[in-house]
Amino acid sequence: MIRTLPAPHPEPGVEGAEPLGTGTGRGGGGEDHPPSAKPKHRPRNDRGASILEFAGFLPILLLVGMAAIQLGLIGYGANQAGTAARAAARAASLGEDGVAAGQAAASSWLNPQPLPEGGGDTTTFSVTVTVPSVIPLFDPVDVTRAVTMPTDSDSDSAADGN
Repeated sequence: MIRTLPAPHPEPGVEGAEPLGTGTGRGGGGEDHPPSAKPKHRPRNDRGASILEFAGFLPILLLVGMAAIQLGLIGYGANQAGTAARAAARAASLGEDGVAAGQAAASSWLNPQPLPEGGGDTTTFSVTVTVPSVIPLFDPVDVTRAVTMPTDSDSDSAADGN
């Protein structure tokens, strides 16, 4: 069995050595206070600072969220306007009521307004929808889409023998 000896203590009077019997015994400096002593000054209390920072950042966060919702609604409105224009042009090219088809194809809360354009061999419809504003102080956005389809005439069907 091998025995290890404890490390020798530095001699008193040697640089960096403490006199024997002083200090805390934990390798610290020469302070002689009990370990449970509190410092004389209290540390600064930072409680509540994070809620103030959050409260300052909250309006910006809400504005970014509402802008994202507004962009989504504008995209939805563009999709609805395109669908309504396609339905209106198709119905009108077949000789049916294109305005009624365009209004039925879009969500009613977007207030679709189909408008026939042109004539002759093609049928064109443009539909404008009004996307409401989610962000205060901004006006509603109008989105317009137009679709052109060939006009289906009975003379074409007769010439084909149908």
